[in-house]
Formats: sequence, structure tokens, C-alpha cells
Amino acid sequence: MQAYRNLAGNSGVRAFEVLRDGIRVRFANGATYLYDHRVPGREHVEEMKRLAVAGRGLSSYIAQFGGDYAEKVE
Repeated sequence: MQAYRNLAGNSGVRAFEVLRDGIRVRFANGATYLYDHRVPGREHVEEMKRLAVAGRGLSSYIAQFGGDYAEKVE
């Protein structure tokens, strides 16, 4: 996983890993979730990937549109 740049300075996201069909996101509480093209869907996952690489807006986007996840990763 790579560190999330957190350009806004107040994100709950700490790290992410871009996958071919998804993205893994690690939050400040240590929980890691997989979001993929099945859940919450291709459109949301591709936007999450874009925001993750940009370093801004990922946590807010997940809170607003990506609350459903494919699985919790230990």
C-alpha cells in the first residue's frame, strides 16, 4: 500500500492500493476495506482510484458514495 497524501490535512484515509478491478483503502482506525467493480461498482471505484492518486477527496467520496464495500480485509 502507498501512503495517501492527504492534501486537505483532515482525511480519515491513511493508505491505498490500486488494483485492476478495485482499490484497497486503509483508514486511520486501522481498518482496511476492498472496494471493487462488483461493490460499490465500476463508476465509484474508478473515481476512488482517481481521488486516491490525487491525494484529495477520497474519504469524503467514500462517505458520500462508497459506503458499501466488497469485503473487510484483515
